[in-house]
Amino acid sequence: MADSPRYSRPGEEPGDRLDRQLNELLQELRLAQGGTQILFAFLLGIAFQTRFQEADTFIHTVYAATLIAAALSVGLFVAPVSFHRIIYRRQLRHRMLPIASRMAIAGLLLAVLAVAGGLLIALDVILPRTAAILTVAAILFWFGIFWFGIPAWVRRTSGGEE
Repeated sequence: MADSPRYSRPGEEPGDRLDRQLNELLQELRLAQGGTQILFAFLLGIAFQTRFQEADTFIHTVYAATLIAAALSVGLFVAPVSFHRIIYRRQLRHRMLPIASRMAIAGLLLAVLAVAGGLLIALDVILPRTAAILTVAAILFWFGIFWFGIPAWVRRTSGGEE
């Protein structure tokens, strides 16, 4: 992807293109990282609430999966920064960018799961469990369409290369 002329601007040198692509990725990661870190911090505090400690096994399991998804998401959003730092000044951005992009996509997928889990924990308190699960399933579908489905459709129908 990073080496393809299709992703160049007119008159853009390969090094400039890599710098631009890295900056675009870092801007995207800053946005995703902040929200996921706030969600993760909020989730950490839930375990110490009396009402949560009295919750059933289902909610404890959802909580554990949600907390893990949030932690993994944070890790994937920070990983490109570590990656860049380790290969800094080695002329390897062309290899780093496609990998870092996949890390960001995986981080988004885990962030969606963490949001859904956090929502399920909250909705389970105010709705019957079946209604909470169905609501979260509908919201997951909604996220899937807007975060992944539409971008994949645009990519597939644009005639562009990978």
